[in-house]
Amino acid sequence: MNFNEVCTFILNFLLLIGMVMGGVAFLTLLERKLLGYIQIRKGPNKVGMMGVLQPFCDVIKLFSKKQIFPSISNYYVYYISPIFKLFLILSSWLVIPYITNLCSFNLSVLFFLCCTSMGVYSIMIAGWSSNSKYALLGGLRSVAQVFLYEVSMAIILMCIFFLIEDYSFMMFYKNQKFIWFFFITFPLSMVWFIICLAETNRTPFDFAEGESELVSGFNVEYSSGSFALIFMAEYASILFMSMLFSIMFLGSNMFSMLFYIMLTLISFYFIWIRGTLPRLRYDKLMSMAWKSFLPVSLNCLMFYLSLKIFFNVIII
Repeated sequence: MNFNEVCTFILNFLLLIGMVMGGVAFLTLLERKLLGYIQIRKGPNKVGMMGVLQPFCDVIKLFSKKQIFPSISNYYVYYISPIFKLFLILSSWLVIPYITNLCSFNLSVLFFLCCTSMGVYSIMIAGWSSNSKYALLGGLRSVAQVFLYEVSMAIILMCIFFLIEDYSFMMFYKNQKFIWFFFITFPLSMVWFIICLAETNRTPFDFAEGESELVSGFNVEYSSGSFALIFMAEYASILFMSMLFSIMFLGSNMFSMLFYIMLTLISFYFIWIRGTLPRLRYDKLMSMAWKSFLPVSLNCLMFYLSLKIFFNVIII
């Protein structure tokens, strides 16, 4: 890459980060509004027109507060883990299949798996470095939950690999011009959506942040800007998983307004589920992963593999 290409790449990535942070701000406003109407009350409606400036006021409030560190914490690891968590989520956005190839590459699916696998360490380290038993218990729950559901996630991605025969998200756009994968792989798409809920620690799988059980879970000792970074990373991952679902199963046409409507609708489902469903029992979570999702994904893997071999034999 020459100097101009490097500068273009950096500028494009900074612009991407700015747009993602803007989307995170208004996603939090959307969630507070929707939860308010679900609970038959008004959400934020005082700051700006219909509360549209409320997210920016929250950011200013959080980052202007004094940072408090537990005296018995492992200071440097405790301080870096929220930054590392947000950095991993923002790095995952590089896999967006731009037609211009400014931030796209051929092994984007593998890069996504690497970033997702590394994300659990930030939660685990945040819980351990706080030297709090509640934070440690929340971190341990998250490790078991995310590792378990990533197995089914990787198997579902392997099923899709057999259909597109490539490791780039760009191929989803080329292979869905006539029919969406949502109709071809309907059970897998539903399982993928539920796995996205578990990966982002959202209701009913929010065991790492069980407020009623663990006093806010792994982030109980975080305040001010560190808490804001963890908060932004969570909502950036919700937007990213919604975008990924639209790419994989809903056409992947980023030049169509329908793509962004679908992305917003999937983010709406994340919020709707939070306002509707109660938290599962932890043994039910593990049982569903081992006895339901893993067998379904393995059977679909064998089915799509045999289907691909069958069509290849016919073509030959």
